[in-house]
Amino acid sequence: MNLDRVEEIAEAVLYEGYMLYPYRQSSIKNQQRWNFGVLYPQSWCDLQLGSEASSMQTECLVRVSDSTRLTVKVRFLQIVQRSIARLNTSKSEERVEASRLYEFVDSFESCGRVYLPWQEAVERDLTYGELDPTNLLSHSCIQFTFPKGKTVEYLVDEQGREEGAIVRQWETLTGSVQLSSQRCHDGLFRLQVQVSNLAGNDELESEEREAVLMFSMVSAHTVLGVELGEFVSLLEPPPDLKDFATECNNVGTWPVLVGDKAAKHADTVLSSPIILYDYPQIAPESAGNLFDSTEIDEILSLRILTLTDDEKREMRQSDDRTRAILERTESMPDEQFLKLHGVLRGLTPVNEELR
Repeated sequence: MNLDRVEEIAEAVLYEGYMLYPYRQSSIKNQQRWNFGVLYPQSWCDLQLGSEASSMQTECLVRVSDSTRLTVKVRFLQIVQRSIARLNTSKSEERVEASRLYEFVDSFESCGRVYLPWQEAVERDLTYGELDPTNLLSHSCIQFTFPKGKTVEYLVDEQGREEGAIVRQWETLTGSVQLSSQRCHDGLFRLQVQVSNLAGNDELESEEREAVLMFSMVSAHTVLGVELGEFVSLLEPPPDLKDFATECNNVGTWPVLVGDKAAKHADTVLSSPIILYDYPQIAPESAGNLFDSTEIDEILSLRILTLTDDEKREMRQSDDRTRAILERTESMPDEQFLKLHGVLRGLTPVNEELR
């Protein structure tokens, strides 16, 4: 088992929808997050009329032996509120925190760069290893907490004096991972992983979605890996296991095999909030993640180059990840652009029975 094989695909899932073209905060579609796989507090979901959920459930089949060991990894983003402040120092200019006042502003310019408030994100992950997939009763429900926190990054002028600050704050995030297994027949088990948001009513100060996101798990997904075992494809199960595959109940997520298809590796599963096929791959021609759903690298890259200088400046100042997209695109050599134009990877024989 090698969970590193799934890392590139999982990274793309994690940041899908993080920031959309034209990658500027002023763009209407970037003023409200719409990531896939958001697990909200249950109390907020109860007030909604849509499909918002507080939990997601993965079920998949695995062939095991007495020596099989299971690893479960849960990943998601936690929203971090980025605020911008002007720093007022006392007349004596003493370097004492109590002598300073934060004056939060809509924008602040320092050393030629404009800083703006926004919702950033930090990666969170939980890993549970060396599990016996035939007996998960002792690990039936594991609760976790990421406590609230705050960091202050000071902005200095040309003389090195602190004149402003980037204040990042995040709320307490609580949840649970529930693991269970059920024997289907000799050597075959159905695994279930349920991830839930346990934030309570008393933690929510507002019913506005932007505020509720601070207590939510964003782009949540699960990775499962086995040693001395083998997962069964739910998309193309063997004929004798088709009924068992049909009985798997996946809620808000789709488990697929990940790894080397040619080698028929079946020891890793990615359970994604985005519908994927078995053995998904990042196109080798892609120079990097563009975050935009149903992205077409060539079109987005060319469109980025057509942005005005002011638009590029805003993109560069919006977020470190979007700045990296701009710098990567502007430095992309011509031969790389030619590779984005299209590749014929192979032809699939027509199934005569479907004609």
